[in-house]
Amino acid sequence: IKVEKEGHLTIVIISRCNQRNAVDSKTAQLLYEAFDQFEKDQDAKVLILTGDHGTFCAGADLNEVATGSRPDLAPVGQGIGPMGPTRMTLTKPSIAAISGYAVAGGLELALMCDLRVVEEDSVMGVFCRRWGVPLIDGGTIRLPRLIGLSRALDLILTGRAVHADEALSMGLANRVVSKGNALLEAKKLGQELCKFPQVCLRNDRMSAYGQFDAENFDAALKLEFQLGMESLEKESRDGAKNFKSGQGRHGKFDDIRSKL
Repeated sequence: IKVEKEGHLTIVIISRCNQRNAVDSKTAQLLYEAFDQFEKDQDAKVLILTGDHGTFCAGADLNEVATGSRPDLAPVGQGIGPMGPTRMTLTKPSIAAISGYAVAGGLELALMCDLRVVEEDSVMGVFCRRWGVPLIDGGTIRLPRLIGLSRALDLILTGRAVHADEALSMGLANRVVSKGNALLEAKKLGQELCKFPQVCLRNDRMSAYGQFDAENFDAALKLEFQLGMESLEKESRDGAKNFKSGQGRHGKFDDIRSKL
């Protein structure tokens, strides 16, 4: 695992070229630690997860699984996820920059990110279907939430490959870019997010996720209101003053700056 910092961006790179960036137990631990450090770093605003050598991640390292050398997996609530950070709930945005294959557990890593920037020749899918290896890093939960149950079951049950254009059409990908440019475009997107007032951005993000765990619609509205009031108190008045002074007129975004 390599971790790089560019301004307020934290870039986490999976780098196991001989294994197509498949994740073994050591790599899973390092991934978790990198995500945890990002969450604790007050100067870091956006995390970008990507893979080295033209591949995002081919999933769990099946060589470790086949030999029985992988340590016992920890139950939920008693340790990290099999792929590392997949049981975490981040409070800040994350982006997956996908080149090559993002399959099986690699797909699950991509799903835990808020946004996915996908190169035009990339392939995504539940390829572990062929080997009886289950989705146990949130894939059966996050995938239906992202693209709907019907489409998710198509991918989960068949294990078929999904190419970039189809991924975009079903909402699995947020941006499709030319080959070799996923990380560059993810950085541009991350820098855009860094410009916005961060309390409001993070609170609106948390409300969008929080609705899934809310008891009912009213409970979801209460959470949205609670988080919104914090944003109003901490940022909205200054934001309104900036608009009054002439910033952001006619839908412009290029003159918006965050104080955080």
